[in-house]
Amino acid sequence: MRTVIFWFRRDFRLTDNVGLLKAVASGARVVPVYVASEWKGRHGWTGPKRQAFLCACLESLSKNLEGIGSRLIIRRGDAITELERLVDELKAEGIYFNRDPDPFGKATEQRLTQLGERRGWICCGHKDLVMHEAAEVMTDTGNPYRVYTPYSKKWLLLDKAKPAGAVKTLGPAAEVPSLGIPTLDWWGLTTQADAQLPAAGERAARERMKAFITGDGLGGYAARRDIPSVVGTSTLSPDLRFGLISIRELHALATDRAAAEPSIAASAVTYMKELAWREFYMALLHYYPEVLSQDFSQEYRNVAWPGKEGGYEAWSKGHTGFPIVDAGMRQLMKTGWMHNRVRMIVAMFLTKDLHYHWTVGEQFFHQQLIDAEIGSNNGGWQWSAGTGADAAPYFRIQNPWSQTKRFDPDGRYIKHWVPELQHVPAERLCDPPKGLRLAPGYPMPVVDHSTERDATMARFKLGKGR
Repeated sequence: MRTVIFWFRRDFRLTDNVGLLKAVASGARVVPVYVASEWKGRHGWTGPKRQAFLCACLESLSKNLEGIGSRLIIRRGDAITELERLVDELKAEGIYFNRDPDPFGKATEQRLTQLGERRGWICCGHKDLVMHEAAEVMTDTGNPYRVYTPYSKKWLLLDKAKPAGAVKTLGPAAEVPSLGIPTLDWWGLTTQADAQLPAAGERAARERMKAFITGDGLGGYAARRDIPSVVGTSTLSPDLRFGLISIRELHALATDRAAAEPSIAASAVTYMKELAWREFYMALLHYYPEVLSQDFSQEYRNVAWPGKEGGYEAWSKGHTGFPIVDAGMRQLMKTGWMHNRVRMIVAMFLTKDLHYHWTVGEQFFHQQLIDAEIGSNNGGWQWSAGTGADAAPYFRIQNPWSQTKRFDPDGRYIKHWVPELQHVPAERLCDPPKGLRLAPGYPMPVVDHSTERDATMARFKLGKGR
């Protein structure tokens, strides 16, 4: 029996999975494989909540594969070593996979391709995680975009691939050794007992996607997406991160709904522009991988980032005395997710009020967010710090108090995540406390925003002039 391997990585679904469908189209039996990493204890790019969600996604995928008569083979170790071993065990013709947009994934793919060339395998990588890969969205002169707005205009105009169907069979299950579904113990991790993670797996993700597209979510997106106390965003970022849904199907469903109901078309375009943001940051990472270690904007690479003593600890625990900041950080710690407007507020607070370099917050988010995309996380933090592509000018510094007044004026979001403030009148949450704590046990603000704003302005001017 002819056999090929499909290597699952961050595409844990059977519906409109390009690489998997191509493997099936080869006419060979397809053996689905996942290779778990072998680090222990702590990792700079992930943490317990995301790994717990990963484990649950793999469990769901395994059941879905069993439902079509197949079996997920799980190995652990260096991906290339384990894949080579499995090719030999199965006498497989080669390996199919979906391409990763991140530098680390690309480097692994290059190693695999080189090994395949030496060993005579077929190595087939496919575009699946994005609508448009980096080289598809270029300026008229053939250069990569450095600014989002013209990128998004080009992105929106390009033809979009249509979704395909679901895999119905992969052929007989492979009788080769396999490890069980990973658990947090594999990485020496534990997570909090009361963590509020979303339901994992393709079915749950498709239900979320359908609810957003067919309900009030898409039509009300433009009006409600900045209000953290309501479900005004799609909340699909974890599902896109792990490939539980297809970007092509999501785009097609949104397009069809907007065409059927012209009154929501503008709101649908606003949402599609957010999908373009995701791919813009992936493209930046492709062409400028140095952004992972240094500021995108060269003129700000000499800015000092002294960091307020004790500021990071207060920020990371949600004890800054700025209610909107603390609410966001506590939501993150409990759920592995944070509303996007609040992400900007807490990121700008760490960089502009507490004067920490964006890499500090970027890593913390990587370790806490279940939806952390390397490109988007880096791009968002650099945008907030004022050092990134299409960045807000460094002198545009969000005031947490005025942001509260604008986006959470009744304090619903704050009071949900900071319960010690439940009985504080909403108007008091919109201005700095005048000499008294907002509530017993709740800290006074760790800094004065106006003072730190001036300090940031001075730091940037000095660094820019060097």
